[in-house]
Amino acid sequence: MSDKPIRFNAFDMNCVGHQSPGLWAHPRDRSWQYKDLEYWQDLARTLESGIFDGIFIADVVGYYDVYKGSNWHALHQAAQIPVNDPLQLAAPIALATEHLGIGITASTSFEHPYTFARRLSTADHHTKGRVGWNIVTSYLESGAKNVGQSGLARHDNRYEVAAEYVEVLYKLFEGSWEPGAVLRDRERRIFTDPSKVHEIDHRGRHFTVPGYHLCEPSPQRTPVLYQAGASGPGKAFAAGHAECVFVGAPLKSLLKAYVADVRAKAVAAGRSARDVLIYNLTTIIVAETDAAAQKKFEEYQSYASYDGALVFMSGWSGIDFGQYAPTDLVKKVETNAIVSMVESFSSAEKPWSIAELARWGGIGGIGPVFVGSAATVADILQEWVGETDVDGFNLAYAVTPESFEDTVNLLVPELQRRGVYPKSYRPGTLREKLFGRGPLLPETHPAHGYRDIAAVKAREAHRLEAAE
Repeated sequence: MSDKPIRFNAFDMNCVGHQSPGLWAHPRDRSWQYKDLEYWQDLARTLESGIFDGIFIADVVGYYDVYKGSNWHALHQAAQIPVNDPLQLAAPIALATEHLGIGITASTSFEHPYTFARRLSTADHHTKGRVGWNIVTSYLESGAKNVGQSGLARHDNRYEVAAEYVEVLYKLFEGSWEPGAVLRDRERRIFTDPSKVHEIDHRGRHFTVPGYHLCEPSPQRTPVLYQAGASGPGKAFAAGHAECVFVGAPLKSLLKAYVADVRAKAVAAGRSARDVLIYNLTTIIVAETDAAAQKKFEEYQSYASYDGALVFMSGWSGIDFGQYAPTDLVKKVETNAIVSMVESFSSAEKPWSIAELARWGGIGGIGPVFVGSAATVADILQEWVGETDVDGFNLAYAVTPESFEDTVNLLVPELQRRGVYPKSYRPGTLREKLFGRGPLLPETHPAHGYRDIAAVKAREAHRLEAAE
């Protein structure tokens, strides 16, 4: 049994029934209150009482219209539509808590990096350095079409754009304003020393950003970097840039291989294997006894939506599962969506039928569901950590806030009793709480190379001259 510390994040979204379609109809579910700040603040206080690392707020720009060729079932079952903007939740959550991290999902495909940099720095200021950015490249064709693009770029090309996108942000966050640029000197009436604020002069293949960052440096400069890519390009990107990585492996064997691969790639990129914290998507159904937990799980399952689950599975994979019979087997099909998702289910130890896929995805999405008493679930978590080297779990809910309250009230004390879960937070920013070091990205991270912006511009000018 592993005694490695276990970490939790709460996985949520500014919508109804995030990962468990149909469960919004459960009488104790409050996800329909996603529009109310009081709901989010109440949830945040619960999570902080359970010493969660943070609340990780997912997002999509677009809607799920792959299943049966329309968005009818997505609308009918509230499958991540309606959905509100995630970044606007950072300030109210920060006001209700003192320590909880706030991870915000935003795509590199739909928003210009210059304006996004200002929004992210503002959030880091307002939360006193408790914000993280989940870097996604997006996978819904509907989103691309509705922002004026002809369609979604090819999967690998989206990561090429993402690499340049984060380069622009590193230049703005790390290099544009030197340390000490902001003086706030009332006697001399100098707020900022202009000689210490620099244009970044970025001229790339996808973006041209000549000027200064609009914000003074926030507590973390670059907010904590999250990433959820599990394909080949996604893992390479995560290993090079991410500090926290989320994966949705349904089986221990798949998770073990993923964790080992990402850590090895991080070392190859010049980072430490422990510079990356890896969390697996998981749903926990816990009660006072195993029998009570199983009864609760079966109750939840009675509300799950077959069509709603396949709306998600079709949208995530790019495959219309509505064209197959429930007994047909899941097969790998080349698509432009989340490549790793179909690889997981088509290459598992045994083939999955469409009906099994829908039943699996009815509660908690593509991750595993652990059911039992606190002692039983704690045993399972320690077993997964010991066998896979994963750092923690990104906890989805079946019914909110009940799923999170049960975890905080029943499971967390059991894990603390075993000495594998924290009893308090470290002081400081989110990065300091997670890694126990300073608020800025370490020297081993590629962003560090953009702090001397004059040297960066000189190198790039030389490179452009050599290419001509």
